[in-house]
Amino acid sequence: MAGLLYLVLALIIKIVGVKRVMHYLPPVVTGPMIICIGLSLAPSAIGNASTNWLLALIALGTVVAFNIWGKGMFRIIPILMGVVISYAAAVIMHLMGITNPDGSAILDFAGAAEAAFIGLPDFEICKFDLTAILVMAPIALATMMEHIGDISAISATVGSNFIEDPGLHRTLIGDGLATSLSALVGGPANTTYGENTGVLELSHVYDPRVIRLAAIFAIILGFIPKMAEVISSLPASIVGGISFVLYGMISAIGIRNLVENKVDFKLSRNLMIAAVILVCGLGFSGGITFQVGSASITLTGLAIAAIVGIVFNAILPGNDYEFGADAKADIHRGISINPIKNEKAGEKN
Repeated sequence: MAGLLYLVLALIIKIVGVKRVMHYLPPVVTGPMIICIGLSLAPSAIGNASTNWLLALIALGTVVAFNIWGKGMFRIIPILMGVVISYAAAVIMHLMGITNPDGSAILDFAGAAEAAFIGLPDFEICKFDLTAILVMAPIALATMMEHIGDISAISATVGSNFIEDPGLHRTLIGDGLATSLSALVGGPANTTYGENTGVLELSHVYDPRVIRLAAIFAIILGFIPKMAEVISSLPASIVGGISFVLYGMISAIGIRNLVENKVDFKLSRNLMIAAVILVCGLGFSGGITFQVGSASITLTGLAIAAIVGIVFNAILPGNDYEFGADAKADIHRGISINPIKNEKAGEKN
């Protein structure tokens, strides 16, 4: 049911038109939203890294080293190298009897030893319960706002017009159908992840075929319980170390979005919009929970920031942004179908 709400919004965008929708999402709104996405993830990176700072620093240092000084193929896979090298260090430390600062073992292979090589995951056909639907489905409103922010961030990173081609309505349909299909057989909900924006910025590998191959590998690994346990044995500190780069990159992309679009913060309206987005996105860390009948609904900080930012931008005077009117501005936002052609057209205009 949450996935179906995506289809409703997709239909609205298709009918109204993406240009009219994007009028309410100028750079002064999307930039701070992207910054919030990255910074809101920062506590997770710190929390994971703090379980073992040595391993976290090894992972972080490896990613930075390969990204800056790596040659050839190694330069485009710094994250993989960070995982491999830091995991090798974790194995060596484990064999030497070194533990985490809290005394826990760095690695735990008990689950991998007991898991079978081949097995079926647990499938469970969904059941419909009105109370559960009223509690969970509205949360899709929050993730849909995050979806728009993430698609803007991905567009700005890759330099392609994903908002217009294939279209925001189609990306929402994909997200919604994926969530509904997953829930149908007992899987978790799907949503866009800001972490992937950091991966793209770091690797500069934008080919969708990579994700399709990853999806095939993920499906295959879903039938190999032992491999799943080996992957889950990855220390949280390594994830934290790598997340330092990924999460920071997302916020940096948001700042770049503002700079390249030359957002004028001498204007009070722009300052007000950015201010309320940043405070809402980072201040409401636990979100806002309210009751609708017997159902308890929670809006995340990012959803609150998106809603408040869009409303402020709509009601404050001076919103003269028109999506598609300035080719060069849209190129800087990373939302131009043909950057080279449109850039020349913008210069000509």
